Amino acid sequence: MVTVDQVRAWALSLPRTTEALVYDRVKFRVGRLVFVAFSRDETIMGFGYPKEERAAFVAADPDRFLMPVPSDERYNWVRVRLDALDEVEMRELVLDAWRMCVPKKLAGSHPPLHSHTRS
Repeated sequence: MVTVDQVRAWALSLPRTTEALVYDRVKFRVGRLVFVAFSRDETIMGFGYPKEERAAFVAADPDRFLMPVPSDERYNWVRVRLDALDEVEMRELVLDAWRMCVPKKLAGSHPPLHSHTRS
């Protein structure tokens, strides 16, 4: 199981990342763009993910991954149960979400953690 502190340590190591507490929810962002956010009880982590790919992504593992709440459906967003994540997978998800928020040149400066990439 991954903790908020593990996510915090990883997210804050990524360039231009800041942490914010918004309505009692921990969020990580680049500028005004949020790329990771936690539920108030810190059991669910939301993260940036392409809208056009999320239905298939969630359907492939619905016990772990969740669609965004209705108010977040317009965003590139997916949610995951923290108790279903290991640290390696968390790092991949957070890094990919961060890459969606930063300029391509900066995103490309951080090598991928995995051998496969999303198209």
